Amino acid sequence: MYRPGLTLDGIRRGCHFSTMETVQSKAAQGRVADAPSGHWVYRILPRWLWPYAQLARWDRPIGWQLLLWPCWWSAALAASAYPRPGDPVLSLLPAPWYLVLFLAGAIAMRGAGCTYNDLVDQDIDNQVERTRSRPLPAGKVTRRQAWAFLLIQALVGLAVLLQFNSFAILLGVCSLTIVAIYPFMKRFTNWPQLVLGLAFSWGALMGWAAEFGDIDGPAVMLYIGSILWVIGYDTIYAHQDKEDDAIVGVRSTARLFGDNTKAWLVGLYGGALVCFAIAFASAQAPVPALAGLIAAGAHMTRQIAVLDIDHPDQCLRLFKSNNQVGWLIFLGLIGGAVWVALKPLV
Repeated sequence: MYRPGLTLDGIRRGCHFSTMETVQSKAAQGRVADAPSGHWVYRILPRWLWPYAQLARWDRPIGWQLLLWPCWWSAALAASAYPRPGDPVLSLLPAPWYLVLFLAGAIAMRGAGCTYNDLVDQDIDNQVERTRSRPLPAGKVTRRQAWAFLLIQALVGLAVLLQFNSFAILLGVCSLTIVAIYPFMKRFTNWPQLVLGLAFSWGALMGWAAEFGDIDGPAVMLYIGSILWVIGYDTIYAHQDKEDDAIVGVRSTARLFGDNTKAWLVGLYGGALVCFAIAFASAQAPVPALAGLIAAGAHMTRQIAVLDIDHPDQCLRLFKSNNQVGWLIFLGLIGGAVWVALKPLV
């Protein structure tokens, strides 16, 4: 979840960093304190673009990766759904063009969302030492410039969306309401991760809609499962800054679950896997696709087993490792599709 001191970008405030680049301030331009040192953003881009890259979190890819996976899962599930003997392998694999569109859309909309969050939380960030180096509180961009950059990223996202069918376009537009209210939820509910899940899992509907022009049971179950997954991994993430959250009054499932976090994660991750399995079965996905779910389940089990909620650096590593969960489920679906196509030849 996004909150003062932490954003959904995989970098925790307060971590040690080298002095390769100056940390940004009102007096000097440089990198943001909670961003990695030596990133390509600071090596390649001209300095005048740094603040915009920082607004979009281009130097922290984990956010768009986690946003992308439900899209790719849905596209792969839809492509391999209801297979028939003799179907050519390419007809059972997600269209590469769709995968590229979802990739571009995830990067653009994640950047737009982060820019929007920074606009909403500028006053809070300005009061916290380790976020004062962000572009808005550091004065490296004006609010008008940030809004203009937000608009540009949103237009890129719109251009991507317009490549799909009319139903998928309408569905994508509907997600904007959730995106708009999310930054405010941490002020009013202990479940901001749920709202994050609603937004970050929307792609589970989009991939199916792009293929079929509709939403069916498999897509709904994939969406619900993804929501549970997001709540789980972002609860782990939120434990990094729970003390600061308590001081400034920011709410989270990490604070709500407390010492019972592991039990909640068993339910959340377990529920996610059950929903994914139901989605696969409803779509008549090839049985070998379950291998990806089994591997993902083993990964999730390990996360829960080793989790130390009072070890911030470990929480960050476990949170970021969910990118591997995304790969396991996706490759399982791809492997299942290939198996169907090759089975008659065996």
